[in-house]
Amino acid sequence: MHVLVIGSGAREHALLLALRRDPEVDGLSVAPGNAGTSAVADQYDVDVTSSGAVVALARRVGADLVVIGPEVPLVLGVADAVRAAGIACFGPSKDAARIEGSKAFAKDVMDAAGVRTAASEIVDNPARLDAALDRFGPAAGQRAWVVKDDGLAAGKGVVVSDDRDVARAHAASLLDSGHPVLLESFLDGPEVSLFCVVDGETVVPLLPAQDFKRVGDHDTGPNTGGMGAYAPLSWLPESAVRSIVTDVVEPVAAELVRRGSSFSGLLYAGLAITSDGPAVVEFNCRFGDPETQAVLALLDTPLGGLLRAAATGELAAQPPLHWRDGAAVTVVVAAENYPGRPRVGDVIVGAELEGVLHAGTSRRDDGSVVSAGGRVLSVVGTGADLTAARAAAYAVLDSIRLPGSHFRTDIGLAAAEGEISI
Repeated sequence: MHVLVIGSGAREHALLLALRRDPEVDGLSVAPGNAGTSAVADQYDVDVTSSGAVVALARRVGADLVVIGPEVPLVLGVADAVRAAGIACFGPSKDAARIEGSKAFAKDVMDAAGVRTAASEIVDNPARLDAALDRFGPAAGQRAWVVKDDGLAAGKGVVVSDDRDVARAHAASLLDSGHPVLLESFLDGPEVSLFCVVDGETVVPLLPAQDFKRVGDHDTGPNTGGMGAYAPLSWLPESAVRSIVTDVVEPVAAELVRRGSSFSGLLYAGLAITSDGPAVVEFNCRFGDPETQAVLALLDTPLGGLLRAAATGELAAQPPLHWRDGAAVTVVVAAENYPGRPRVGDVIVGAELEGVLHAGTSRRDDGSVVSAGGRVLSVVGTGADLTAARAAAYAVLDSIRLPGSHFRTDIGLAAAEGEISI
């Protein structure tokens, strides 16, 4: 089959590499892609938020399956248009993608499904902000204020702070921009990302992973789209994963079916493993980045067949997934000033090394690979255990040069040293 992947990040690069390992996949296309994906697939420059443009490209390349990576096309309904054109698509409908596109919608679904999550309140009027802040954070005996953009914010619309002024300033800036604010109670405990391939009420979990949102070592600095991840989680029992599936993901999938918004695609549950058990931090409607890079590095089951089964309503008939032994670590190389406005246009040395996945990159006319975004590269290392996987990833990073770039040095370190427990 010929697979068209939509997106331009390291997540899409990882998807393409995994799809290339599938013997049933005999053709790969990507739009718009980056400097790295051009070596794996035929590349096309189209507006991925345009349903018409994506459908036209899928027809042009003869795609048997379209896989939509980013959340924005999904929230805009591109998957609906692809399916309406008679082409199988891995990605939820516009209605189902509201699980990520609207945190208020997600909270309502979780409430109806009886799923544990943080207490929350939507604030859409600046006059109500101060009183609402008093009901959350240290003012209410919690460790910190959690302030979120109710809509999509590329992972950077969240502020967690014990400083009321910082929390209030972020909320006020969102309200001034016309964005409703979601205030949440703080959930303590290690976080888990669990990806599940979903087809209606059928749920197939992938390996759990943990990502690192803060820009600096030891979880310092502002939130980002993600600075690294590792999988699997040696400190999370298999029984806990089964509990997340049966108590969280399956009830949410069933509730979406009940509402006429059946989910087909990748449902990503972000959770905190609190002293009272798992609680949902957020749901996403697509593969997460950078967790995808680590999780897919360990997948032995052919990816194309798995995604096509979900897209065609045949997921329940799929055999159990098979995984490689060992661990995988992803470390993100970010451009100078990220998560602020990044410096771009610098030549990257080492961009073609084994284990390097491209995100914010482009290729100049002279063939040089240059930075073109905030998160520039993902470096993936694998090994017999987490310590070995970390060593492999950081060994590659030693050979990469990008002026002003930065990366975290502690991805997976606490888990490798046995410092995480539940």
